[in-house]
Amino acid sequence: MAEPAISFGDTVRVRASEETIKLELAGREGGVTGETMPSVTGLPVIGALASDYALGVHFKDGRDVVWFAPELLEFVDHGAGNTITLDGVDVKIIRNPDGSWREEPFDNPRKARKPWWRFW
Repeated sequence: MAEPAISFGDTVRVRASEETIKLELAGREGGVTGETMPSVTGLPVIGALASDYALGVHFKDGRDVVWFAPELLEFVDHGAGNTITLDGVDVKIIRNPDGSWREEPFDNPRKARKPWWRFW
């Protein structure tokens, strides 16, 4: 069975390579928080890129996102239960076990009390 394509919100494990072992990242698990084209952003990427595409991974014990060539990441799961909320929005977005997302009503305490265009 082929490994699912890795996307935003997925949990991944860093594969062992000379570089990931040296940086003590091999075997660590984290969540995918972004994707980029390194030729545009200039972000440093771990691993040799087969294409102009890299994935950002956040580890629970770190503050920074680390960018990897996709070949260095192994899919673990879809991060079921991860929730996204946005200021001023009265829905929350929740990750399902199959990788899809669903919206649910949310009583957001930071919901705007007046229209965005009203300054008074």
